Amino acid sequence: MTRELHDAIDDHARRSGVAWLHPSSPTLQRDLLGGDAMIAWQEGKSAAVWRGETCWSELPPVYARYGTDGSRALIAGLRSLYEAAGALVVDSGMQAVGVLADGLLAPGAHVVIVGQVYNKTRSLLAWATARLGGSLTEVPHGDLARLAEACQEHTALVLWEQCTNPLLRVHDVAAMVAVIRERCGARIAVDDTISTVWGPRSPLLAQGVDVVIGAGTKALGGEDTALWGYVVSNQPALLNPLMDVVAMRGGALDGPRAAAIAAGLDRAAAAFVRRSESAARVATWLAAQDAVERVWHPSAVDHPDHAVAARDLARQPSLLSFRLRGLDEDGHRHLADVIAMTGVVRYALSFDGLVTKVNHHTTVSEYFTPPPVLRRQGLDRLVRLGVGVEDADDLIACLGWALDAAPQLSRDEVVAWAAARSEALGLTGHS
Repeated sequence: MTRELHDAIDDHARRSGVAWLHPSSPTLQRDLLGGDAMIAWQEGKSAAVWRGETCWSELPPVYARYGTDGSRALIAGLRSLYEAAGALVVDSGMQAVGVLADGLLAPGAHVVIVGQVYNKTRSLLAWATARLGGSLTEVPHGDLARLAEACQEHTALVLWEQCTNPLLRVHDVAAMVAVIRERCGARIAVDDTISTVWGPRSPLLAQGVDVVIGAGTKALGGEDTALWGYVVSNQPALLNPLMDVVAMRGGALDGPRAAAIAAGLDRAAAAFVRRSESAARVATWLAAQDAVERVWHPSAVDHPDHAVAARDLARQPSLLSFRLRGLDEDGHRHLADVIAMTGVVRYALSFDGLVTKVNHHTTVSEYFTPPPVLRRQGLDRLVRLGVGVEDADDLIACLGWALDAAPQLSRDEVVAWAAARSEALGLTGHS
């Protein structure tokens, strides 16, 4: 058994060119052939940390918790896209937020979030600051005076989403960075999940942002096949402690998944261009319909941040939301279900995959939020649409049919359609 196992492992190494520890598959680690290789790795890590010129996330792989060939390829792709000095890749967008919080927040830390952010991001940062005996301040979108007041000597982090969900508010990065730099030495973090690396005319890191985080699950993955997140920065001295957090607690992105994502970055870029163009067309069409009260997309001239978006964004986001006239919350929920009856637009939670997705915002994202709070925030009665790579004309036709059909269809008919559709796809009995 011993000879057979090791002969097979050696044969696999000869065939693959890598000293894996399995006879037929890549493994989480490899044969280092002695301690010299490990010493060289440790010295490389020491140089990265103490010189502050690189991030040790890019060291040669010795164990998958620290990095893999796939993660190195994906990091190289991110560095190129973001024109960044370094990057980390982790197993989800929220992991990126968690790594940022654990790596940057010390006891007593103060955090500022600006405008609407993902509710789980807000909750995590509120929990983290409370646990550390610190505090969290929320500043309304675009209120530079309140932002200046919020930035204190002990403020450790200021964070915002460059395009928000679901109202697609767009921040004035240059103005915000100027205010923060004048008032305090806080790290500036921007979540670009919705705006994406292809959105800004000028890279966020070149505009004074310290670190960009995001859910690669969306546009950078682009096909709904991989859950992952990223952290990019031009400051290795900032990234290295964050990489230490990943090494200590886990959360690294697995190698095969990272390699597949890296290989698909060019496809993801082309797909986002297509989605961006289609979303603007769909938003324009929706805004022209009598039944539609309001469309939230930065391309719309009545969007509150249209001028900022026109100036700062080379590509518009693929996400949009809209509200119909005279329709209550249940009516918007019904409309989202009817749109899904087209069979082209699918009812699902996320966005920036291959297919166009629809959902009712309250059902999916604010189910436990009291209605008065939703109304006060302007987040009530919204249908959210994440545009995919289909032809824009086909999407417009589907939406046109749904707007006409929704008032005529009963709830029972929608439920019956869903049951029939499930049976036709052979999904009956599957969870």
